[in-house]
Amino acid sequence: MLTTEFPIGSPCWIDLGSPDIPATAAFYGKVFGWTFQEVPETGGYGFLQLNGRTVGAIGNLDAGARSAWTTYFRVADVDATAEAARQAGAAVRVPPTDVMQEGRFAALTDPQGAEFALWQAGNTVGLDAVSEDNTLVWSELHTKDQDGGFSFYQRLFGWRVENFEPSPGMSYRVISAAEGDQQQTSFGGIAPTMQPDQPSAWTPYFAANDVDALIVKATAAGGTVLMPAADVENVGRIAWLADPNGAPFALIKGEPRES
Repeated sequence: MLTTEFPIGSPCWIDLGSPDIPATAAFYGKVFGWTFQEVPETGGYGFLQLNGRTVGAIGNLDAGARSAWTTYFRVADVDATAEAARQAGAAVRVPPTDVMQEGRFAALTDPQGAEFALWQAGNTVGLDAVSEDNTLVWSELHTKDQDGGFSFYQRLFGWRVENFEPSPGMSYRVISAAEGDQQQTSFGGIAPTMQPDQPSAWTPYFAANDVDALIVKATAAGGTVLMPAADVENVGRIAWLADPNGAPFALIKGEPRES
């Protein structure tokens, strides 16, 4: 289960590149009740908050990029991890950079094409709230090469894995931090891409008290349904959506993995 202790190798931050920050913040406000607080002198970057606690962020979309959520993984040394990732076949899109006194980050693309980021904590360790309704609860990598995907990240973070079959014939790998109880430190999964032309990518899951009600809010606000709500045995009720700019995200009711 993802917690705000954020052990090394676990997701600790998410942000979204948007071509229209106010409109995007308004969309997520209608769906999740989030508010937006711009950070001064950042060119528009700001925090998404729920009851005053930061649950994500939005920034300007880079030229030529598609709107998407980026998952940040906590590391002890961002420079060393970025170099290890490069040697393992990743592309370093943004080299290690200080973010004032808050921390140090780097942005990368893994060998299968999925974008992600690294975060070395300074004053900010990570998000203020996770694993609650309307907050990040799970991070999922869809890739055409599950073996290669897991091998790459295990080399960087020391992840542990447990194979899981949520439905007959479906291959799914539950990933956990390197230390602590394996099930208690699980925070995400690795699955095959759902369509042949689907790019490899990390997608955030947000906890939902009522998945169907949030779908209604999202579609009314201009979002689209990528995968309708469905009950998955031993997982819960899930759905995939895209915001008005096409950025995918998922909803889940219940624990991502039940014992």
